[in-house]
Amino acid sequence: MKKFFFFAFVLFISCPAPGRDLVLSSIKGVKPDGRTKVTVQLQKAVDEVSASGGGRVILSGGVFLTAPFQLKSGVELFIDADAVLLGSPDNDDYPDLTDTRHVRTQDLPRWRNTALIYADEASHVAITGRGTIDCNGKNFVREKKDPDWTAWQYERNTGYEKSIPRAVFFAGCTDVTVRDITMVNQPAGWSYWVHDCDRVVFDGCKIFADVHYPNNDGIHINSSRDVTVSNCIIETGDDSIVLRANNRSLPENKVCERVVVTNCVLRSWSSAIRIGWCNDGVIRNCTLSNLVIYDSSNGITCYLPDLTTYSNDYGREATLVENLSFSDIRMYEIYGVPIGLKVSNKPETLFAGFRNVRFTNIDCSSLEFPHFYGREGAPVEVTFDGCSFVKCKEADFPGDRKRHGYCVRISPEDAESVPATVTYSNTNFIIK
Repeated sequence: MKKFFFFAFVLFISCPAPGRDLVLSSIKGVKPDGRTKVTVQLQKAVDEVSASGGGRVILSGGVFLTAPFQLKSGVELFIDADAVLLGSPDNDDYPDLTDTRHVRTQDLPRWRNTALIYADEASHVAITGRGTIDCNGKNFVREKKDPDWTAWQYERNTGYEKSIPRAVFFAGCTDVTVRDITMVNQPAGWSYWVHDCDRVVFDGCKIFADVHYPNNDGIHINSSRDVTVSNCIIETGDDSIVLRANNRSLPENKVCERVVVTNCVLRSWSSAIRIGWCNDGVIRNCTLSNLVIYDSSNGITCYLPDLTTYSNDYGREATLVENLSFSDIRMYEIYGVPIGLKVSNKPETLFAGFRNVRFTNIDCSSLEFPHFYGREGAPVEVTFDGCSFVKCKEADFPGDRKRHGYCVRISPEDAESVPATVTYSNTNFIIK
C-alpha cells in the first residue's frame, strides 16, 4: 500500500498542470462587434496566459477588431468557428516594432518588421480553430487607373515602403502550430512568414488571398528547419509556398532544410512554389508531393534575378539548392512556365548550384515547356522520371495572360544562356 501511494504521488507531481483558458469576450471592455478595438485586452490576455505557464486565449462569438499584437510562449490563440479576428484598417496602427530580439529590422525585406500577429523567439505557440483571420486588406490597395494595366489589377495605396509586409510573422520561434485556420483579405503582403524557426506545423489551413493583389504570398518559409505543410488550400496573388534562406537580417547564416509539403491544393498568380531568390543561402533536403496546382501564372520556379531589381529583398550568400524531390503533382492552366530555373548573369547575383533535384510523376498542361538556364561554373543537375508536359495555346485557357499576375515566358536571350544538365526518363513533351 505504501509503495502504491508513493507511485501515485510521483505520477501526480510529474504531470503538467492543465493549461489556462481565457475567453476574450469575458474580459471587461471587449466588444466583439467589429468596430471596437480589443488590442489592449487581447495583448493583456496573451501576456497573462504566457506568464501563468501557458494555455489558450479563446476568441468566440463575434468579430474582434485589433491592431498588431504579439503572441508569446506557451500561448495558443484559438479562434472558434463563429469568430473572426479582424485586422485594423488604419495604416497608422502598424508602426515598426522597436524591441525585436531576433532580427535586424533594417535588413528585412521592405525594411519593416510590422505584422498583425508577431512572435519573437517564442516557443510552443499556436494559432488554431476553425475561425477566420480577416486582414482587412481591401483598405490597403486600390484599383489601377490605367485601363491598359497588366500583371495585377490592384496596387498598394500607401506606397511600397509603408505597406504592411506580413500578416503573421514568426521570428526565431520553436514548436509552432497553425491548424485549421482560414485567412482571408490579405493586403499586399505575405500571409505567413516563418523566419529562422524550428519544428513548425501547418495543417488543414486555408489561405484565400485575392489573386488580383500583388505580393500576398501564402506560406513563406525562410531559413527554417523541420517544417511540414499538409492538407492546406492556398490561393494567392503572389507565390503560394516559398522556400528560401535569406539570412541578411540574422546574426548568423542558417540553412533552410527538411521541409515537407504534401496533400495541398495551390493557386497562384505568380509561382505556386518558389525556391530561392537573390543571394539566398542553402536550401536542401526537402520533399513536395501529392499536390494539385491550377490557374497559376507559373508552377515551380527558381529564379535568381539581378540583385538590384527588387527593393532590399536579398541575402548575403550564394544560393545553393540541393537534394529536393517533387513527386505526384498535377498542374493545369499554367499561364507561364510549369517548371523553371533561370539565373541572372550579373556577378552580384551569387549562385553555387542547383543539383540533385528530381521531378517524378508530374502531369502538366501549360503555355510553356519547362526550362533550365544556369551559369558557367555552377552545377545544375535535374532529373525527370515519368512526367508529361502538354503545351497548350492561349485560346485554350480562359484568362488573359498579360493580366494574370507574373507570367514567365521564354525569351530569345534565354535560349542563349548556359544550358543545364537535365535527364529525362519516360517523359513526354506534347504540343497541343
